[in-house]
Amino acid sequence: MSNLDANSPRKQLLRDKKNGKIAGVCAGIANYFNIEAWLVRIIVVTAVFFGHGFVVILYIAAWMILDEKPVSQNNGDHQPVGLKTRVYQAGEPPRRAYKEIDEEYRELEARLQEMERYVTSNAYQVDRELKNL
Repeated sequence: MSNLDANSPRKQLLRDKKNGKIAGVCAGIANYFNIEAWLVRIIVVTAVFFGHGFVVILYIAAWMILDEKPVSQNNGDHQPVGLKTRVYQAGEPPRRAYKEIDEEYRELEARLQEMERYVTSNAYQVDRELKNL
């Protein structure tokens, strides 16, 4: 089963000049695959740096072939979507990053303690014996 609705518009690969550096090709690819544009840029630059000149040809071809993202779609981009979703990944102040990491750790610790209580309880032993019957 697909979680896409039959009435929802199909996702298109478009150049995003508003968020792009040169022609918006990397930003468009990032939008399409729902990742950060800087990651796509690093991959492209690394490929070019290691002698894959074919990437330059592909970039220029994509520049010429891909349509530009309409302005109406650019205005709706309020939140960056992708890898940098946490405070500590987005370059926020260390105190906020520490606070978020500490909260996550405390939640995980509470879940772990709850699992340990269940595994060491009589209810777990009874459930296990019943399943083995």
